Parts: sequence; structure tokens; C-alpha cells
Amino acid sequence: MRVKRTSIVAVTLALTLLAPMAANAAVDSKPHAFEATKKIAAEKAKLLTERYGVTSVQYALIDAGEMTISGHAGKNDSEDATPLSSNTIYGIGSTSKMFLATAVMKLVDEGKVDLDSPVVNYISDFKMKDSRYTQITPRMLLNHSSGLLGTTASNATLYGDNDTYAHDTFLEQLAAQSLKADPGAFSVYCNDGFTLAEILVERVSGMDFTAFIHKYLTEPLNLLHTKTPQDSIDPMALAGIYSPVYEGQLPQENYNIIASGGIYSTAEDLAVFSQIFTGQVEGIISAKSVEAMEQEEYKSGMWPEEAAPSYLSYGLGWDSVRLFPFNEYGIQALSKGGDTISYHSSLVVLPEYNMSAAVISSGGSSAFDQLIANELLLSALQEKGVIKERKPDKSYAVPIKANMPKELSQYAGIYGGRSGSLMKVEMNPNGELSVSSVVIPNSPAETYIYTADGSFVNETGTEKLKFVVEKNGRTYMWSRLYINIPGLGQTAVSKYNAEKLEANPLSKDVADAWAKREGQKYYMVSGKYTSMLYLNSTPIIPFQTFKEAPGYVLNNKIVGPNQAVNQLQIPVMDGRDTMEINFFQKNGVEYLSAAGNIYANEALVKPLFSGKQSRATIQADGEARWFSVSAKNKGKIMTVKMPAKGSFAVYNQAGICINHTVISNNNQVILPENGSIVFAGEAGSTFEISLKQ
Repeated sequence: MRVKRTSIVAVTLALTLLAPMAANAAVDSKPHAFEATKKIAAEKAKLLTERYGVTSVQYALIDAGEMTISGHAGKNDSEDATPLSSNTIYGIGSTSKMFLATAVMKLVDEGKVDLDSPVVNYISDFKMKDSRYTQITPRMLLNHSSGLLGTTASNATLYGDNDTYAHDTFLEQLAAQSLKADPGAFSVYCNDGFTLAEILVERVSGMDFTAFIHKYLTEPLNLLHTKTPQDSIDPMALAGIYSPVYEGQLPQENYNIIASGGIYSTAEDLAVFSQIFTGQVEGIISAKSVEAMEQEEYKSGMWPEEAAPSYLSYGLGWDSVRLFPFNEYGIQALSKGGDTISYHSSLVVLPEYNMSAAVISSGGSSAFDQLIANELLLSALQEKGVIKERKPDKSYAVPIKANMPKELSQYAGIYGGRSGSLMKVEMNPNGELSVSSVVIPNSPAETYIYTADGSFVNETGTEKLKFVVEKNGRTYMWSRLYINIPGLGQTAVSKYNAEKLEANPLSKDVADAWAKREGQKYYMVSGKYTSMLYLNSTPIIPFQTFKEAPGYVLNNKIVGPNQAVNQLQIPVMDGRDTMEINFFQKNGVEYLSAAGNIYANEALVKPLFSGKQSRATIQADGEARWFSVSAKNKGKIMTVKMPAKGSFAVYNQAGICINHTVISNNNQVILPENGSIVFAGEAGSTFEISLKQ
């Protein structure tokens, strides 16, 4: 089939909330030029690129099969040698998951996959050390309730390198893992579920995932600019990407676990793809499958009973199947967003109105992109007469203090949240609550006042907190929050954002083992020479525990002298990407494994040889080689003769990367005081090092 596509201009980005739609509002079915929407689009896109650090943004709105709005803003390359266009390709991050979910549902339609049969029926070599893995079903992979830890992506994100290592070793890595919860117990965002589903599609179909989506999705829909890292892509066709720690344009970003976040596309292609879910395109998957994907899957597990519409309300693949503020009309809105290190995206679909908006950006965030997509749709609906007027931004109003029941004081304590965060919750008898960061002690505490409805509300009225003891016996802090982004609009979140840590007393032997690591540094040795982590992450980890959370490393519970595990069970988003921390000995040096990466103790790091000539060779184990910059070498010019497949990166005393050769192509650098150097490459690669004053 071929889908009609006509390009016009501009995007939308303001989000002023809407009023309820009149029950019998007439929908204007005439074609619209959407002049007001185009004007808003141009203004908001300019704001996004000029105020919010977004390099470029691309957007499109499709209405009843017509591409009524298409545009872009910002810069591509610094010289403007390759201007932006509607065909400029961006990474779409986790919006890729909608292609995967659609692929699975196609196999369901063909009777080849049953959503509620065990995954082991389709992937016989899928095994884990936790016996509960046999209960995981394809549905659980798509609604994030599998219980898998989160993101197993060792060497998945690479500069200009489409190495399939992360995909090819995925089952092997899962085999060494346990589950964080019973399969189906609750939904919490999980990239690994979609990587496992990618392998399911490949095993059932007998095709690799890239070939499958091209045959059954991109070719029938004529999505000429939708690719994966396994396709041949002209680098000049990709939107330029940048980093605040490097002045020039960066090489191509490849996210090689494709189904969870590695697809490239354009806003127009995404808008055309979305017609599968509005009924404008038939023959890809059945209407029954489309409807199944839109169901409120997130409610099947643990969920706050009074939860309001949110940008996180999972369907099958969808981030939200009841997106704010469209619920203010009784309109169902489906959304999926995506973020990689460099690229961001959002797709918002209104099935009842055959309308969709897609926004993609270099820099920024998927949250920004979603606000633009929301405004495109809201403004267009207003021009069509569906929306009569907009509501002002919502809040919970300035709090009025009430008498706090004494029993609420039991909820004070230390809570764990997303990305290892530790929060200290304190209450006083006057009904005042404060939440402060343990990890960042100088950051200001958030304060809340107890109100008559049993919630604690902040002074601006934008957030309510409640404490809930769930059916699993655990205590959660529940946040309902309106987020206002100046000039862009408002979104709403309702979620458990933290879980109270249980006491974890340690035996003397275990406590002593962990105390010896305090203040030690661990250096990543498993990163491929093209890894994006060398520039964009912290390959050097200082080991630290906090007296406020004894028995824990951040919010990972210590369970032995060499192991800590994250046992938090927080639904939706703040319990994502949990991991096991394991220490082990190798050749007399202590190593740390976490989230698929391997780190070596600082004892392995030796001062760089201070003579004029030296060599660094990657040994048979393939581990990266680290060196420190001694006082003797401070300020010297280091020149390196490079192997064919290798790189080096240099870090200053603060751990900031000042040169990564994969990016700069510069093999000469002035060595920083108290800095560090890492050489990475294939086993046997040799770096010839020259130093001079």
C-alpha cells in the first residue's frame, strides 16, 4: 500500500490545558490549513532551540491521512553545510518499541505467538538463575511487568559502530541474573523486556529484526527514511549531534539493541506509521490487535487506586494510554517517547480523531518533544472546533494546614528511588514534611504541608505526596505532580516515586569487607573503544556509602561480603534499571560488575611512564588499560601512534573527558594535572606513546 503524504511547514509546542469537550461538540470535517497552529509551531520551536539547549527539532502532524503540518527548527551542522529538511533522519530512542510491539502483534494475528504463553515456548535457550523466569509471557514483555532487572546494554551505545555484541550476548547475560519481582506483579519500565521480545520476533519469524520490520512495516507503509544501525545510512542524512563537553559535531550514534531504542526515522515517517493505530492504514495488524495495545495494562498489577491520568500509564508498548491533558475532554490519547544520549522523540496519537503528531530532536528531552506534540494536536483540534476553549494550568491550590494524625510519623525514614537515589523523609508534629537528598547533601529540601484530605502539598500547590502501604507489605511515597515548563506547557505525573528502605544490619565480617572499599575508585575496563560512555558517562566510579542508610550501597541492599542487590519494587519508572553489584578477585586485583559493565580497582591503575617512549598493549582479555598522570608528566604533550581498531580518552582531575580520539581524531593531547588516561581496543592492539615537554 502507499500512503498519501503532503508536506507543509512548522510545529507546535505550547501546552495550555484544555477545557472539557462539550458532549455533543460537532467536529468540523472540512480540510483545514491550520494557520494558527503553524504560527504557534514556529514560535514554540524557536523557543525550544533558543532557550532550552535543543540543537534541532523536527515535527509533523497527520490528519485523516493528510500530512497537514511538517517542519523543523535549529541547526544541523555548525557550518550549515547540510541544512535541515523533512528528510533529515533522527534516532527515535524508545519510540522504537512501538515498531517492536507492532511486530509482535503481527505474529499474534498470524497465530504464531500467544501473548499469554510462556516466552520459553518461543525461545528455548532463554534461561535465568531465578526459576520464576518460566512464568514470563510476551504480554509481560510489552507491558513492562516481566520482573527483569531493567537494561542489560553492555557496549550497546557506540559511535559509528554497529557491533551486534549487546544483542548477540543478551541471553547469556540474562542467564546470570535474577528477577526483581514475580512476573506480572507490577509494571516498571524495562528495556530488557523489549530486547527479549526482539529475539522472540526473530526466533518465531526466522528473520532478523531489521529485515522483519522492513518487510512488514516500513516497505508497506513507504517509510523511506526509517532505518536501523544494520542498514546502510549516509551519515550526512543524520541530524547532527553535540555534547556540552565537546565543541564539535559528534560521530553517528548507534544504539545497537534495536527494538528497545535503536531505530532512526523522521517525524513524517512516524506520523505515517501512527496511522496503524488510527485505522487509516489496514493490513499491517488487525483492529483487534490495535485495540489490545490500547488497553490499560498498567492496572493489572500494583497501582495507586486513585491515580490520575499521567504520561506513564502503560498499554502494550505505549507509555500512556490515557495521556494528560486530553483526558480533560474525555479524549483518549496514546503516547510513546524515547531518549538516547543524543536523540529524543515523542509520538502522540488520537485514535478517535484519526490524528497524530510526531516530534524528534537532537538535544533536549522526550518531555519537551511531547509538549510540542500535545500542542500540535490541541491547537489543531481547536481550529477544527472540537475544543472550544483551553483551561488554565492545573494545580492542587496553595495548601491549608490541617492537624496531622500522630500515626503518620511512622512514615519518616530513608527512601530509595530512581537511579540509586536516597531520600530522607522527616516530619514534625506541626504537619510539616521535608524530603531531602542523602546523596547530594547540599541540595535544598522540598517541603510540604499536611492538608485535610490526608495529603502533603508543596507551597506552590503543584505536588501532593501520600504514603501508601501496598499489598506486598512495602511502604511507598506516592507523588501526584503537575510539571510546568515555562513557555512550553504543563504535563501531569502520578506515580510511586520511592520505597522505604527496611533495616539491614550487617555482621561484623560483612561490614568490614565493605568498609575496606570506602573511598576506593573503580575504573571501567569493559568498554569497547567506540563506546559512547567514555565521553558521556563516568567510567571512574568512586565507592561511597552513606551513614543514613547503613547496610546499603546507595539503595542497593548489601547481602554478603561481595554482593549488593536492588530489591526495590517501585512501579512505573522510579524502580527501573535495578542491578546486582558483585565484587570478585582476578590476578590479585578486585573487580566490580554492575549493569553489564566491569570495573577494576584503582590498584590496577599505574602512573604513565615518564620517559620519552612507551607502549600500552591490550591483553588477551580485551580489558581497557588505565594510567594516571603523575606530577612528572603534568603539562607534557602526549602523542600516540594508534592501532587500526583502538582509541584513547583523557580525563582531567574532575573526571571530565577532555579528549576522546573516536570523536576528535586527535592523537595528541596536553596531559592534565592528576588526570587519567584509558586505552581501549581489540586484544593485541598496541599504542605507541611519545611524551615531550
